[in-house]
Amino acid sequence: MDLDPLFKPKTMAVFGVSSTNFQHPANVIYAKNSRRYPVKVYGINPKGGKVQGETLYPNLSEVPEKIDLAVIATRAEFVPDIIQECISGKAGAAAVISGGFKEVGRDDLQDRIVEMARAADFPFLGPNCLGTYVPMHIDTFFLPAERMVKPGIGNVAFVSQSGGILVDQMIKFANEHVGLSKAVSIGNKAVLDDVDMLEYLDRDPETKVISFYIEGFGEDEGRRFAQRASGSGKPIIVIKAGKSPSGMKAVSSHTASLAGNQASFSAALAQSGVVEAENEFEHVSFCEALSAYQSSIQGNIGVVTSSGGHGAMAVDACWAHGLKVPAISEEEQREMRRSLSPSIQAIASLGNPIDLTGSANDDDFAECTSALAKSGKYDCIIALLLPYLPGITLDLGSRMSDISKQFGIPLIAYVPHEEKYQMLVEGFELNGVPVSPSIEGSVLMAKALRRNKPW
Repeated sequence: MDLDPLFKPKTMAVFGVSSTNFQHPANVIYAKNSRRYPVKVYGINPKGGKVQGETLYPNLSEVPEKIDLAVIATRAEFVPDIIQECISGKAGAAAVISGGFKEVGRDDLQDRIVEMARAADFPFLGPNCLGTYVPMHIDTFFLPAERMVKPGIGNVAFVSQSGGILVDQMIKFANEHVGLSKAVSIGNKAVLDDVDMLEYLDRDPETKVISFYIEGFGEDEGRRFAQRASGSGKPIIVIKAGKSPSGMKAVSSHTASLAGNQASFSAALAQSGVVEAENEFEHVSFCEALSAYQSSIQGNIGVVTSSGGHGAMAVDACWAHGLKVPAISEEEQREMRRSLSPSIQAIASLGNPIDLTGSANDDDFAECTSALAKSGKYDCIIALLLPYLPGITLDLGSRMSDISKQFGIPLIAYVPHEEKYQMLVEGFELNGVPVSPSIEGSVLMAKALRRNKPW
C-alpha cells in the first residue's frame, strides 16, 4: 500500500462538513487545513450547501479533482458507504476519525469496512482516531488550532493508539523542544497497524527516531512488530499501556486491543533493540536524547557540576538505571586540578562526579569536560549546570557543545527551564545537545543511549 497520501496529500476531502454546525469535528478539520496548510480541501455533505463561502459537494464524484486523502468524520453507520465511495473514486487513502466500531462492540461494522478496504488495497487509519499531523503540511486532528500546542519541525515520529496520549505528549515535546517529523493516531488499527507505520517511517528521510504508544496488538501483530523492529535502521522507542489487569481491561474498551503478556512483550522488545519507556516522563526524555544521538553507548558516564548535591543525585540516578560512573584516577585528578582557576583548585572535588563548587566559571567547566572526553574512559558526559552562579555565563552551552563535537562524545545537559536561562539552553540545543529540566531526566537521556543493539 502507498501511504504517501496520508502524509503528503495535495488534495483532501473532508466528509461530514456541516453548513450550520461550525464546531462539528469535520468543520474544524476543514477550516484549519484550508486556512493554514498547503493542501486543497473540499467539504463533502450529501445535502450540499456552502461553508466559509466554499461549495460543499454532495459526494466525491462531483469534486473537480482526484483526492489524495479522505478524512471521514461522520456517524459510524455511514462509513461503509463512504469507504466504497473513496474506493470507486480512486482516493489515495483515508483517515476514519469516526468512532463507534469494534471498541464499542460493533465488530460487524468494522469487519465490513476492513473487508472492503483489503479487497481494494485501500489504506486507511482508524477508525476511532485523529489521523495525521505533519508540521507545516497537514493536520487532521479535530482539535481547534488555537487550543493545540504543536512541537516544531524535527526528526521524531510518534505513532499512538490513543489520540489523547498523542496530543498530551505533543505538548510535552513542545515544552522540551523536541521536534516532530510526523504524528500519527491509529486508533483501532483496523487496516493500518504499527508494523505498517514502522515500515513507512523506517524509509522516511525526515524521520530519525520512531516512537510508539501501544495499548495492544492484533493477532500475530506483536511478533511481526518485533521482527520488523529488529531489522530497522533507526532507534525505536515504545511506551506500553495495559500492563496491569485493570489496565488490560481499560485498553480493551478503548481501542479493542489485546494487551498481551507484559513480560513477554518487554523481552521481545529488548531482543529487538527497542527502547521501552516505563512512563510518559521517560518517553519524552528518550525521544529527546535519541533525536540528538543515534549511536549507542556502553553506559560509562562522566558527571561534571558545580553542586555536590546535584552530583550525588545524578550518581544515584545512574546507579538506579544501570549506568556506571567510573572513578577518575589520582593522576588524572592532579592533571585536571592544574587546569582549574586558582580560586577553586584547592576546593574542587574531582573524583566523578566532578564538583567544581559554586565559584567555578566557564573555563573550569570547559577544561573538565575536555579532560573527561580525552580520557577515553567515558562514552557520555552529563553536565549539571546552575546558571544562577556568578561565574557562569550564557555562552557556556555553545562552548561545551563545541567540545562534544570536537571529541565525538555525547553531551547531555541539565539546566532549569526558566525564561531568563533560555540563551544558555539554546546554546546547547541549537548545537544538537539535549537539555533536561531535571537531574533525573538528564540521566534518563543517557539511559536511552545505552541500548542492546548499535545502529
